[in-house]
Amino acid sequence: MSIWTRIAEALSALANGEPLSVVFDRLRGSAIPEQSVGFTIAVLALGAKMAKADGTVTKDEVTAFRRIFTFPEGEEEHAAHVFNLARQDVAGFDAYARKIARLFNPEGRRLCADDHHVLVDILEALFQIALADGSYHPGEDAFLTHVADAFGLDDGCFRIVRSRLVEGAPRDPYDVLGLPQGATRDAARKAWKALVHETHPDVMQARGVPPEAMKLAERRLQLINEAWREIQNKEAA
Repeated sequence: MSIWTRIAEALSALANGEPLSVVFDRLRGSAIPEQSVGFTIAVLALGAKMAKADGTVTKDEVTAFRRIFTFPEGEEEHAAHVFNLARQDVAGFDAYARKIARLFNPEGRRLCADDHHVLVDILEALFQIALADGSYHPGEDAFLTHVADAFGLDDGCFRIVRSRLVEGAPRDPYDVLGLPQGATRDAARKAWKALVHETHPDVMQARGVPPEAMKLAERRLQLINEAWREIQNKEAA
């Protein structure tokens, strides 16, 4: 059964008039296959809430989900349904973000740059959606800053994710690998290998990222490898 069929079933279970955010409450404590439904709905719902953060809604932003998800023929309507439900919901994005945080981080622990967590995956997906129109607006930055805070991600984690994805953002190779300035080459190699492992599709799927969203890993892996090469080149110079 595809993720899109499971999403359709989750939406059909909503009583008349219930908001989309109820889905996150119902998925709490569920197994990984159901959490992958939560991941997908989270990205679609917060993406919909973010669509007006730069003051406009463009065709590129509405279709940006193809940067993250693969859609078999005829399945786009399920994603569009989630998007529209979220945009129509009177609840603000902060309410969505808090429910999503409780779904994936029920202990409420503070997450840092060293954590490889599905909430970081969701944040990276939202960054890719924000960048779909070729720019990164201050309104989008403010939106994503608030989402990261609601998720329990610390400032360092947010800065690293932003540096990986936003062209023109300060991008230091040590930041990309989650390392302090001046870290040794051995520490950088260890961090690089760990990040490559955590970006493997099997590992991402085990923490709730559905196979339909594995395109998310492509940009991350590219930047991780670029950072490691840059550190190697600095050492060789």
